[in-house]
Amino acid sequence: MERVLQEPSGEGGDGVRLAPGVVVPFSAIHTEFEAASSGPGGQNVNKRATSCRLTVALAALPITSGARTRAAALGQRWLTSDGEAFVIVSNEHRTQARNKAACLERLSEVVARAIVKPKARKKTRPSRGAVERRLRAKREQGEKKRRRQGGQDG
Repeated sequence: MERVLQEPSGEGGDGVRLAPGVVVPFSAIHTEFEAASSGPGGQNVNKRATSCRLTVALAALPITSGARTRAAALGQRWLTSDGEAFVIVSNEHRTQARNKAACLERLSEVVARAIVKPKARKKTRPSRGAVERRLRAKREQGEKKRRRQGGQDG
């Protein structure tokens, strides 16, 4: 599910569009590139700083507090120990641009899933037939156990 991330949005501000209605300003996203990268590239990996480390504070995400809580739960593996920011690392591609796009894609998936409010469970009552079947099964199980018990003559 590859989504196109638009860098400058037409909504008047500079930012990355992570989900419908969620644009994070570039100033809130901190990106570092490191040479210590594993993955494809052979010796090139040792010479080029292609591994991307993207950091974004949870508070910088323009989402509701409930969505922020869901995002923290969904992206728990990337959450810092104090729970204040996401730190997403990608080194599976050979270029900085593709690794950065991979980090943004992961963040985008978490945010897109977090902004969808889960449906509340609707209480339902079991049907009369279901209740009767359950009670009949309980009675039969009790009868079976009573038949297994030996007499007192021992």
